[in-house]
Amino acid sequence: MTPTPGSPMLQTVGVSFAYGDRGAGVRPVLDQVSIAIETGTVVGLLGPNGSGKTTLLRTLSGMIEPRQGQVLLSGTPIASLSRRALARHIAVVPQDTHTTFDFSVLDMVLMGRYPHLGPFAVEGPEDLRLAREALAATGTAPFESRPFSTLSGGERQRVVIAGALAQASDALLLDEPTASLDLGYQLEIGALLARINRDRGTTIVVSTHDLNLAAAICSRIIMLKGGRVIAQGPTADTLTADNLRALYDVRADVRFHADAGHLTVVPLARVP
Repeated sequence: MTPTPGSPMLQTVGVSFAYGDRGAGVRPVLDQVSIAIETGTVVGLLGPNGSGKTTLLRTLSGMIEPRQGQVLLSGTPIASLSRRALARHIAVVPQDTHTTFDFSVLDMVLMGRYPHLGPFAVEGPEDLRLAREALAATGTAPFESRPFSTLSGGERQRVVIAGALAQASDALLLDEPTASLDLGYQLEIGALLARINRDRGTTIVVSTHDLNLAAAICSRIIMLKGGRVIAQGPTADTLTADNLRALYDVRADVRFHADAGHLTVVPLARVP
């Protein structure tokens, strides 16, 4: 199951999902969603609250099973894979990470090695090396011995991403990684994700409300509204004023910023 650059690594085919009973009148959270995420790309998942972004990420990761359709990982239905096998290919960074115990930063990152350990096995020197490499890659090596709970929001997010890197998966799925972070940390996380993709070739899917983050790091955009895909394609073709109006009911100015080197989005007004 080796992903090939330029080929679909993750794919949904006619995926539908609804929470609650299966009876009539239950509104689907995902409705006939078909997308293809190519190996080595950074894909932005955009949409208003309640559009189905988090549910789609959970479906892509195998956390929930669609009621209709299927999810494919390099052509293989993920329903046929064990949780451990799937975790070797897909790592997930949730919006919020809470711990019951006060683990150290290093312990938090070492948890990413779990899919690669045998039953009753403990982490060895190679696991420790990979964990420390992940800490170095995310700029969190100086925090190795600190309790995770003592870190700032941006530092915690980088440590959680380090744990995902230590998992050594082919794809990284992130749910609003810059939510509640200040501007400096937002830029830092965006630069980190771009570097991970560039240096490691990791396929990244990021759900976000930050349109300028998506414009800066994503090569493709998927727009969800009411559980349906209303647009998808290359960022330059998809992140347009017309599409943003259809997605958010907002008039926005979208233009290329020479100093930034990418599109920028300025919301102007809510429209009927």
